[in-house]
Amino acid sequence: MKSNVCKLLSTAAIAATISTGAAAATLDDVKSKGFIQCGVSNGVPGFSNADDKGNWSGIDVDACRAVASAIFGDDQKVKFTPLSAKERFTALQSGEIDILARNTTWTYTRDASLGLDFTAVNFYDGQGFMVRKDLGVTSALDLDGATVCTEQGTTTELNMADFFRKNKLSYVPVVVQKADEALSAYDQGRCDVYTTDKSGLAAHRTKLANPSAHLILPETISKEPLGPVVRHGDNQWKDIVTWSMFVQVNAEEMNISSKNVAKVKSETNDPGIKRLLGVEGDMGAQLGLPADWAYNIIANVGNYGEVFERNVGPSTPVDLPRGLNALWTEAGGIMYAPPVR
Repeated sequence: MKSNVCKLLSTAAIAATISTGAAAATLDDVKSKGFIQCGVSNGVPGFSNADDKGNWSGIDVDACRAVASAIFGDDQKVKFTPLSAKERFTALQSGEIDILARNTTWTYTRDASLGLDFTAVNFYDGQGFMVRKDLGVTSALDLDGATVCTEQGTTTELNMADFFRKNKLSYVPVVVQKADEALSAYDQGRCDVYTTDKSGLAAHRTKLANPSAHLILPETISKEPLGPVVRHGDNQWKDIVTWSMFVQVNAEEMNISSKNVAKVKSETNDPGIKRLLGVEGDMGAQLGLPADWAYNIIANVGNYGEVFERNVGPSTPVDLPRGLNALWTEAGGIMYAPPVR
């Protein structure tokens, strides 16, 4: 009990120190060391996952590569730190990492009390449940008495409790420290159900021996807006991380991609595109960045649609539809970014 109290006090002290304006000029620190330290998951395909050679890929990985492109013009100037859900906020608070991009849900408490700031949402999600098809369950409302595996220190754990309580269903939680441990427990039959964000369920299902034997139930029981997180108190750094995402959304809306951005830059007469690509105005200087910062993001990483399709789209094993993550101009989409002007 004493050790838990000490950990809580330590975390609170770190958060309090940062929230009083002690956050360093992160851009200067990043430039000095020559790379961004990015906190990611221990492995969620499509979001942040390393191959057998240690090469990282995913939507969250690309969020950090976009920021590296904005600052250095080089999307490879990033180092990745795998973190469990329990470790992630302390790593950011302490300065161990510069950005947390780890499929992390934006909530009131996290935003208001941890000395941290959420930036732009890079994936709109919601929590769901996965079961074996031979269990014969087709709805989450049929899970009375189920044993449910999930990861410790997540909104998933809290949402699960709320769902079963609200619907007057009993359940037995099996809570472990890491997502892979929760998936392994489910795979070994220690629980009937695995719950996390629906994107995570689709990603983790690809790791199972027979993915087609498992069903993601239709219910979505929560709102899970996911996105990068930074320390509170460094507004310039927050703006850089936020607008690195907004650039990609605006680029998709303007039909600018990694394939055509050079041609568009040399030929366009559109004032909005000229501002975006650094041909006119001082948009980069306002963030302490080069004039071609946005151009480099698009050229190196792509627009938001490219990032989505490359990492989690229908042509990938994760096989997710755009859904809410389609542009606001598309049916059902809510992905929207302020204008660059």
